[in-house]
Amino acid sequence: MAEEVMKWEKLLSSTRLGKEEIINSDDSNPRSEFQRDYDRIVFSSAFRRLQDKTQVFPLAESDYVRTRLTHSIEVSCVGRSLGTLAGEFINKKYGYDNKNPQDYGNIVAAACLAHDIGNPPFGHSGEESIRSWFQKEPEAKFPEVITDPEKKDFCKFEGNAQGFRILSRLQNAINRGGLQLTYAVLGTFSKYPRGSSILNPNPEDISEKKFGFFRDDADSFARIATELGLIKKKDNTWSRHPLAFLMEAADDICYGIIDLEDGFRVGRVSFEEVESLLKPIACNRGFNEYIYNRQDDLKGKTEYLRAKVINNLIFSAIDVFKYNYDEIMKGRFQHGLMSKICKYENLQLEKIKELSQQKVYAASNVLYIEAAGFDVLGGLLEKVVPAMVKDEKNKTPAEKKIYQLIPQQYKASCSKYTKLLSATDFISGMTDSYAVMLYRRVCGIELPRG
Repeated sequence: MAEEVMKWEKLLSSTRLGKEEIINSDDSNPRSEFQRDYDRIVFSSAFRRLQDKTQVFPLAESDYVRTRLTHSIEVSCVGRSLGTLAGEFINKKYGYDNKNPQDYGNIVAAACLAHDIGNPPFGHSGEESIRSWFQKEPEAKFPEVITDPEKKDFCKFEGNAQGFRILSRLQNAINRGGLQLTYAVLGTFSKYPRGSSILNPNPEDISEKKFGFFRDDADSFARIATELGLIKKKDNTWSRHPLAFLMEAADDICYGIIDLEDGFRVGRVSFEEVESLLKPIACNRGFNEYIYNRQDDLKGKTEYLRAKVINNLIFSAIDVFKYNYDEIMKGRFQHGLMSKICKYENLQLEKIKELSQQKVYAASNVLYIEAAGFDVLGGLLEKVVPAMVKDEKNKTPAEKKIYQLIPQQYKASCSKYTKLLSATDFISGMTDSYAVMLYRRVCGIELPRG
């Protein structure tokens, strides 16, 4: 029996979620379906909210330091380069003359643009605070009708799954399929193509490290995976879309290098440390010592190093993609591309990660605000969940007031499970500033003016 292999004829599907009956055949439109996906994400309110969501330095006062929004734009640029280079390789390998390499690039760019769209306030500590709240005294948090598999959606809350939910359901909620993105972009976005309640995820497989969709969205994901021809590994678990490896690599490249640059700009890392870590990678390809030395300040030199390093790592990631291409297409490649680049570059990236852990991520202002985030999100959940889940007759007067404050779009749920999802939808969609403001007001710490 022949081994199953994914096919690009299906992987590049331009079918739109929620508009499956409509065939996209407008050849007069110079924009591809995947460019339209990119634009839809840019103009979505969920994407705009990333401008006030933590990247590394929460609520940073410097307008240079990245937010989730600027980080996502930068990742999409790197992703477009990776996808286009991969597209050239794939088209040449199969002799495709009817596929544009830029289509691959636009798919990856759109997925990269949305890769953090499901992150709650306060970055990854926000995810952990939601998990922690549900895990603590769960018998008091969950109605009896909630099943154990459903509880895992909350006790293991995952921003990647929330992102899929936003793209496929919550954003433009009046539409079936939410933003109605193409299957190709949604598949590439799904870095972890499995559900939350899988009993034995493979710890060696990076695609099973986390989960990528909630139980409420499992049917939508299964439909997408089937249409794309993703290889089913077990119940509710599929292989990654090959281009998802490129989206992950773009993110890995950007946050590793750019967080170091931000650390330098806010004075946490010295220029000597930046130069010693970045210059060895920058010198591998296209580095010009004369241009480097002509930079008139240390910021300019840092930016030159960052640009050259990112360029070199893009080509390193593509080399790994090409070398492991057959395994990727069979759904058997279990590693991130960046973990398999040359040992010397990998060693430098590990040193960068180690320094960032010591001096950037552990900066006191970062830790203070992340710690406060636990109280803010935990406090909001304490107020919002009972107001959302309890029957009207069982709500306290205070819970009834809280319920009135919740936007109408989150009140359409019927079951206790979907009401809990609506509560996390509401809270995880907040910006950092709005979460702090609402927490202070519902706790009586401040009152609205005017």
